[in-house]
Amino acid sequence: MINDNNVIDTLEELETFLNAVDKGGLGLENAVGVALATNNSNGRPFVAVLDDNHQLLLGRWVTQDVFDNGKELVRNGIPKSH
Repeated sequence: MINDNNVIDTLEELETFLNAVDKGGLGLENAVGVALATNNSNGRPFVAVLDDNHQLLLGRWVTQDVFDNGKELVRNGIPKSH
């Protein structure tokens, strides 16, 4: 499920989304991973929350800039502040 009304258009918004997923704030059951991907039919980029079977639980569209520059944030996670 991808929500068409909520496009992540800054790295700060991506970080907030990743924090919400990490802390369980979105109420998703069995969420085990996050990935940046592109839609097969139109090439539009999105961030995907995946379950342990690599099935899409939740997706949010992202801008091309977030897709291009947010890969390390998704791959390595949000830096922990002390």
